Amino acid sequence: MNRIDLFKNDLSQRKAIKIIAGIDNFDKESVKNVVTAAQVGGASAVDICYNEEIISMVKGMTTLPVFVSSVNPTELANAVKLGADAIEVGNFDAFYKKGMRVSSDEVLNIVNETLRLLDGVKTFICVTVPGHIDISEQISLANKLEEMGIDLIQTEGAATVTPTKAGARGLLQTAEVSISNTIELVRNISVPVMTASGITTTTAPMAFAAGACAIGVGSCVNKLNSTIAMIAVVKSLVESVSRSSSNREMINA
Repeated sequence: MNRIDLFKNDLSQRKAIKIIAGIDNFDKESVKNVVTAAQVGGASAVDICYNEEIISMVKGMTTLPVFVSSVNPTELANAVKLGADAIEVGNFDAFYKKGMRVSSDEVLNIVNETLRLLDGVKTFICVTVPGHIDISEQISLANKLEEMGIDLIQTEGAATVTPTKAGARGLLQTAEVSISNTIELVRNISVPVMTASGITTTTAPMAFAAGACAIGVGSCVNKLNSTIAMIAVVKSLVESVSRSSSNREMINA
């Protein structure tokens, strides 16, 4: 079984956890800490930026599937040649922080050009559906991506939210849009959906309850100051998702 098959197995059991180092995180030490935490903590995959040295470093230090995220088709196609187990059009939050927005047409253009450059080379492809566009447009985009043979759709939404509450209520507010987008997309497509953007140990079970097959977790891990703290959060996520999965099995039994 190759690396991506391990992720697909967790995906089929609706318990996949992808830890995101950051599309704009080119700090090797930071990426190394995040990947170590994902490996030790028991995550299903890691997601890193496009950088030849970082891709090589990460491939050499973990047995987890390695996603490479970018909005540049040439980088995505090259990532496959460099050994990426999966490529991802997205993790747009970093761009939103700079005041940029990504449209449906731009996403489709990136995907089409990436597929052209891959020239038939089979690889696992995930695409983020922009969380700021109207939900009907999100569904339309997801349907087109499904027709194109995309393997996984990722939702988002935290960048559109400014929490007004502290503690757990604030965490719920941050994740609300991405989880609600998940509900709508799951109802309208057959491709597996991964909920990302603002997901934490508190909200991860809600994402799976909403129909997600996977979660993408970034800032609640990659913004921590120590590897030990990162590992603790990843382990907590894994335990939370495991309990959620067990509860579903008991309900369906």
